[in-house]
Amino acid sequence: MARLSNLLTAASAVCLGIACLASCSTVKGVPFPALIDVTIDDLEEGLSRGLFTSVDLVKAYLARIEQINPVLHVINEVNPDALTIAAELDALRASGTTIGPLHGIPIIIKDNIATADKMNNTAGSFALVGAKVPRDSTMAAKLRKAGAIILAKANLSQWANYRSSNSSSGWSAYGGQVTGAYYPNEDPGGSSSGSGVAAGIGLCLATLGTETSGSIISPAQKSNLVGIKPTVGLTSRYLVIPISSHQDTIGPLARTVKDAAIILGAIAGPDQYDNYTSAIPFGDKVPDYVSALNASALSGARIGIPYNALNLTGNPTEMAAFFSAVEIMKSAGATIVDANFTVAQPNTTAVVLGADFVSDLAAYFSELTYNPYDLHSLEDLRNFTQTFANESYPDRDTARWDAALDLGFNNTDIRFWQDYQNNLYWGGEGGLFGAIARNDLDAVIMPTSQSAGRAAIQGAPIVSVPLSYYPATWNVTKNARGLVQQGPNVPFGLGFLGDLFTEEKLISLAYAFEQKTQVRIKGPKPYIAPNIELGDIVGF
Repeated sequence: MARLSNLLTAASAVCLGIACLASCSTVKGVPFPALIDVTIDDLEEGLSRGLFTSVDLVKAYLARIEQINPVLHVINEVNPDALTIAAELDALRASGTTIGPLHGIPIIIKDNIATADKMNNTAGSFALVGAKVPRDSTMAAKLRKAGAIILAKANLSQWANYRSSNSSSGWSAYGGQVTGAYYPNEDPGGSSSGSGVAAGIGLCLATLGTETSGSIISPAQKSNLVGIKPTVGLTSRYLVIPISSHQDTIGPLARTVKDAAIILGAIAGPDQYDNYTSAIPFGDKVPDYVSALNASALSGARIGIPYNALNLTGNPTEMAAFFSAVEIMKSAGATIVDANFTVAQPNTTAVVLGADFVSDLAAYFSELTYNPYDLHSLEDLRNFTQTFANESYPDRDTARWDAALDLGFNNTDIRFWQDYQNNLYWGGEGGLFGAIARNDLDAVIMPTSQSAGRAAIQGAPIVSVPLSYYPATWNVTKNARGLVQQGPNVPFGLGFLGDLFTEEKLISLAYAFEQKTQVRIKGPKPYIAPNIELGDIVGF
């Protein structure tokens, strides 16, 4: 991409082409994990021992981005100040100071999480190219406070997949079509698509995504990752381009439960700019999610299965893997409980998201300190999108916006409130929360592909972990845009769902399952991944 080229010149000299994965490499003659598998602990040890610097890390990741981005369209733009920031953090480390658990570690964030720096915040639309915000989003500010280097903005489904009825996961007008790395032209999963692929193939240590319904956990499973969709209000949404204040949340995508837990701890907590965070029951004292990791957590746990809410016959390969996971949990000492939902299939409507978007988008526009196209409402945005050639209208329609505007009201209207109360019942007493309370459950489990909506409508958390893969002989199925939905070696996941603010418990159970199975390590590798390693950079 043209906007990357000037930033990557120094790194491009070491590009060696795209090759198969290696499980390890060497740095200064010392064996070191490959960047596709490396963890926060690995990087911290290498930085502390002086095997490499954060500048080296940034150069390596930039080189990997340059290798892969022309094929997978994962990154919208990189941070032109990343090397300078890395050098400053290296200097602090050399003086004996580290400022947080992510000191000097590159993280990529979804391109709807605003930063007050030289990068754009676009949601994948030309409507926001050049727009300016008054300060960092709280998520970006917390990452910086933890010592992270915000390396780049990841491509996404445009407007977090809230524009069209006929688009595709991972497509945006600004960034093009993200594709997954496990099969050519693979559907990368819902809207945090670039975040998922970037973390999955090691374009950074980990990423942040956003979820309204499925947009963290779906790309996590498609890229063989751990994805944490936090309780709505555990992580601030301030200056994150919205869909719905009642359902939006921000969380990590990482290769291990421990790394995801470390990042969640860095970004969680109350924020004066997001009143939903005032509901956090522990106030400023964010739980130590890493301390919750327990390889024996399944022993004695009560795990519920809502059989009447599962699609038991829709995907036999996925369901067979799911029930194999149930047996693994039983063998680890878990009690498996039949925990049907009172309302098996809730009749949710588009009213909540539509009315929220009308209100919340206008609120985001009002925060901009520079608004290049003078947009102040959803109607303004629709007019822009339908007349700006690069927005690909009408090939990609504006049906979701049309429906939202046709409501004729926003989220202050009693008609919105009535539909929202229905959602709270369908997801609460009629669904997830009722099943947990009636059966004294620690968690409910479902295939990740079936989990999102059951938690989304009342803001409940999910932790998704790798479960299995489609067989190498699997017949390819495609969607209307030609993306591969299911194909040989494409991964899928298992979701742990819980009550509000029970992330510690879910993380603990997910960690125990991960340690029992090691699906990511043992399974097929991506068909495409960069091959630049730290050993190729150190000394250059």
